[in-house]
Amino acid sequence: MTVLLGLPGLRAPRPGVGEVRALADAYGRVASDLRLSLTDRCNLRCTYCMPAEGLDWLGRDELLDDDEIVRLVQIGVERLGITTVRLTGGEPLLRRGLEGLVTRLASLDPRPALALTTNGIGLAPRAAGLAAAGLDRINVSLDTLDPDVFARMTRRRRHGDVLEGIRAARAAGLAPLKMNTVLMRGVNDHEAPALLRWALEEGVQLRFIEQMPLDAQHGWRRTEMVTAAEILARLRTEFDLVVDPAHAAARGSAPAELFRVVGTQQTVGVIASVTQPFCGSCDRVRLTADGQIRTCLFAREESDLRSLLRGGADDATIADAWVVAMAGKQPGHGIDDPSFLQPDRPMSAIGG
Repeated sequence: MTVLLGLPGLRAPRPGVGEVRALADAYGRVASDLRLSLTDRCNLRCTYCMPAEGLDWLGRDELLDDDEIVRLVQIGVERLGITTVRLTGGEPLLRRGLEGLVTRLASLDPRPALALTTNGIGLAPRAAGLAAAGLDRINVSLDTLDPDVFARMTRRRRHGDVLEGIRAARAAGLAPLKMNTVLMRGVNDHEAPALLRWALEEGVQLRFIEQMPLDAQHGWRRTEMVTAAEILARLRTEFDLVVDPAHAAARGSAPAELFRVVGTQQTVGVIASVTQPFCGSCDRVRLTADGQIRTCLFAREESDLRSLLRGGADDATIADAWVVAMAGKQPGHGIDDPSFLQPDRPMSAIGG
C-alpha cells in the first residue's frame, strides 16, 4: 500500500535554518542510515530472489532521476540527520552514470559515508572509478566458490566476473570489503567452511545472511532456511570462533554479530534476521527506486515522496512527510507472528 503524504494536519513547528530533526519513531529508534535503491533491474536471476524469466521492471518515468535522488539525499543529510547512504538495487551497477551520481552525493555537506551493495558483475572495470568518485566501501554478494553451483543459483555463468570484481574493489581501496553470502539447504550450505577459508585468504570480511521471505515467488519456507545456529555449527567443524567483547560492545545497530576466528585478527559475521531479529536497534530507512519511503524491509505500506517532488513541494514539506513516515515505523517485522504477510515487493524492488 502506498500512502500519499501531503502536509500533515498536525505537526511540531518547523525547525529554523540549520537545525536538524531526527527521523525518530515511537519506540525511540532514530534512522541515520539510508538504503537507496537505484534500480529494480538485475542481471542475475537468483533462485531465492526472482523467477528465471525476471520481473516486470519499473518504467523509466517511474524511476527517480539523478537530480531527484540528489535532492532527497540532500534533504536527508542536511535536515534529517542521515549520515550513511548505501546504494542498492536491483543491481546498482546497471544505473547509467553511476560514477557521476556518486560524485554528486559525495559533494553534499555534511558529506555522508557512501557504500554500495552489488553482485559484482561489471565491477572489475569500474571499481577504481567508483573509488575516485567518492565511494567509501563496498559489499559484494557471492554465495559459492563453485562456478557450477553459482550457475545453478543465479541462472548465469558469471562466477569469474564476480571474483575479478572483488579483487578489483580491494585493489581500489574500497575497504572494508565485505562479502554477503546466503546459504541454501542442499545447494551450497556445505560450503560454509570453504567460503570462510577463502575470505580469510583474500582479506574479505564474510557475512552470512539468513534467507529472508523477500522472494518474488513467495516460495520461502522457514523450515527450509539455514539458520544462524546451523551456519555457526558448520563453521565450527573447522574453525574456532569466539565472541570478541570489543566487537560486541561496538555492535550498536550493525546487523551482523561478529565472531573472531581464533589464530587470526579477522572476523566472520552472521546476520540472523529471522531467528534473532535486531529490530530494536534498527537505524535504517529505505528509499525505493521509484521514490517510496519504506521503514522496514518487511513493511507493507510505503510513503510517496516522488509525488511531492514532482508536485512542486518545497524541501521543508518533503522533510515533514519523511518525518511522519518514520514516526509510524512498527516495533518489529513480525516474522514469528502467525499473521505475518510477506511484502508485495520482492527484495529486488525494495533495495537491500
